[in-house]
Amino acid sequence: MSVELHLPDLPEVPISVGTSPRPPADAPPPPRVPWTLRLRELASAYLPLLLMALLALATWWLVKNTPSAPRVPNDTPVRQEPDYTMNDFALERFSADGRLKVRIEGDQMRHYPATDQIEIDHVHLRAITPDGRVTLADARRAVATGDASEVQLLGAAHVTTTDSDGKTIRMDGEFLHAFLVTERVRSHLPVRVTAPDGGVFDAKGLDYDHGLRKLQLAGPMRGVLPPRAQR
Repeated sequence: MSVELHLPDLPEVPISVGTSPRPPADAPPPPRVPWTLRLRELASAYLPLLLMALLALATWWLVKNTPSAPRVPNDTPVRQEPDYTMNDFALERFSADGRLKVRIEGDQMRHYPATDQIEIDHVHLRAITPDGRVTLADARRAVATGDASEVQLLGAAHVTTTDSDGKTIRMDGEFLHAFLVTERVRSHLPVRVTAPDGGVFDAKGLDYDHGLRKLQLAGPMRGVLPPRAQR
């Protein structure tokens, strides 16, 4: 069985591709927009951009023309003069338990803040270790650290140390560098050492460790030993 359907004819619709309808020849021209209105529209469109540019320009001008604060020098000039002096003084330092560690006497002491050093004329020094060992030193002049842990003895310097057995060793020279904390004495200049047994040694320099009882003499060296019976 076959069925046939008959559809009505659809109306034809004109189609144009790529062309726009032209206005009729008799159509009136589009109205002209006044130039003031066009200018107002342009201003409203670009006004935010103009304001941002003006703000950036004003900020740059302020930064460039604002006077800068006065520059403070990073490093203040170091004082080369002593900040205080002491005449006919005696300086003592004690440990936490009240034990005397160092006593320094002199005609005059000058403290220099630039290096935190003290300079002493005609110095006399006495240092005592916790086990009772005593070190005596004097010189025409001394340069010491602020805490007196190191003392450079200059001019007719001598250092005498005594151990727990009462034996002494003496060092003489124009320059002796005493390290009171480590109990050492050094010199790169000629020295004379008097040993506990009475021997005398002249050397070009020395390095003495009181804690280890060790003495090193730099050559050339010359020594005089007493007779064995006197040792």
